[in-house]
Amino acid sequence: MGIKISGTGFYVPDRVLTNNDLEKMVETSDEWITQRVGVKSRHIAEKETTADMAAAAAKNALEKSGISANEIDMVIGTTITSDLICPTLGGTVVKAIGASCPAFDLNSACSGFVFAFDIAEKYLKSGAAKKILIVSAERMSKLIDWTDRSTCVIFGDGAGAAIVESGDMYESLLYTDGDDSVIKIPSYGITNPFRADDGTKPYVFMNGQETFKFAVNKVVSDIKAVADAAGIAISDIDYIVPHQANIRIIQFAAKRLGLPPEKFFTNIDSYGNTSSASIPMALAEFEDSVKPKSGDIVALTAFGGGLSSGACIFKW
Repeated sequence: MGIKISGTGFYVPDRVLTNNDLEKMVETSDEWITQRVGVKSRHIAEKETTADMAAAAAKNALEKSGISANEIDMVIGTTITSDLICPTLGGTVVKAIGASCPAFDLNSACSGFVFAFDIAEKYLKSGAAKKILIVSAERMSKLIDWTDRSTCVIFGDGAGAAIVESGDMYESLLYTDGDDSVIKIPSYGITNPFRADDGTKPYVFMNGQETFKFAVNKVVSDIKAVADAAGIAISDIDYIVPHQANIRIIQFAAKRLGLPPEKFFTNIDSYGNTSSASIPMALAEFEDSVKPKSGDIVALTAFGGGLSSGACIFKW
């Protein structure tokens, strides 16, 4: 048993924020952002909610795959930027697409899609579901301090979706250590007469150097581990779709794995880091542009706050 992707979709807002736009907002430059991060532009949600983007990505996946909403047995949503605590992001997607199935949300920061992919495989393997829709949507622009040049140049908004069914191959590895010293996002503050406001803002706080080291090490070790578990050489992997956080992380990892850069699919230049949405957004563009063949071996690898990481390997 294993897992396969039967359809992908994505959505990004119309508003595009370029590096040249950011030069007018903070002390930075297009050259610095491009060389250090790999981002040229990102999309910003001016009117869309996180749920709006999730629903649009889900509908796109259904339309492209030819699968109807009433065939979906479960919806798994991943997000750290939901506009509502309740109903869940997954629940709003069920209503938006006209499905009739259980839904829930998962939060593992940027690793969320890989964690959801792994949970979906377990449901498929047990026979409890035949078709599962995973939807990852993030409005990172609301968690960014737009005066902080170290973080505001990195992130963007968007949503991605994947419909998965049982396949022929699957191995995975998930990791969490609970450390908040490298990446931390405080919760939204509320007025509470029983607790003093400590002034903490709900923005992304990140130690860039430590994040970089953690990410490179985990991409390399996680991919080696899942390839070994699958009984294949790393060179047997046809494509790797990584979390789109920083182009240099991907380049360093590729070099340490001894793989050519072209095996790694990237689109960070156009969208930036969209947290858990980045891998399914990349998968949608990967499917449309690369057009992988049935049976191609694909690896996904993610890392992020938590600290968390995850990798999996499957056949397209």
